[in-house]
Amino acid sequence: MDEPDLRALVGDARAHDDDAARALVRALYPLVAKVVRAHRPRRTAEEDLCQMIFIRMFQNLGQFSGKVPLEHWVSRIAVNTCLNQIASEKVRPELRHADLSEEEVAVIEKLAASSDELAPDAQFASRQLVEHLLDGLKPSERLVIDLMYLQGKSVEEIKDVTGWSAPLVKVRAFRARKKLKLQLEKISREEN
Repeated sequence: MDEPDLRALVGDARAHDDDAARALVRALYPLVAKVVRAHRPRRTAEEDLCQMIFIRMFQNLGQFSGKVPLEHWVSRIAVNTCLNQIASEKVRPELRHADLSEEEVAVIEKLAASSDELAPDAQFASRQLVEHLLDGLKPSERLVIDLMYLQGKSVEEIKDVTGWSAPLVKVRAFRARKKLKLQLEKISREEN
């Protein structure tokens, strides 16, 4: 659905047209679900988080000025809702060697020993290890690492999605990388 159609639906939804609100949800659901899948906290179901995002969107529909595309505005609501949910879950901030599975320990040993590609069977364990390491970051740091390195977005794209300034994106990425490195070093020291 193109932007003029979405804006027409927004106008109708503001006028309490239930059919327009349903059409708006149908049009925006793929975008919201994509953001949620990328930033969903562990203990929150995807459907619940999508529902929370749409509730916030409709609560704030009167604030939509139309200066930016509707999809950008909804993306920002989705990202902020995910960040708030991650923060509210208060995931344990520290990862210890004992928290890792045998496969994840094997991945660390393999990475420390050589720079070879990981075998396909170790790639799942490496993804789990990355998830454990990311859980130790603040939500904003986790978001910037996910967007920059796992999704391959540029600083400008991250700036547009989050509303942060370019220097803030770079600083948060630097601090997050430093924390990840320290976590890996700590795990390696515990192993030896």
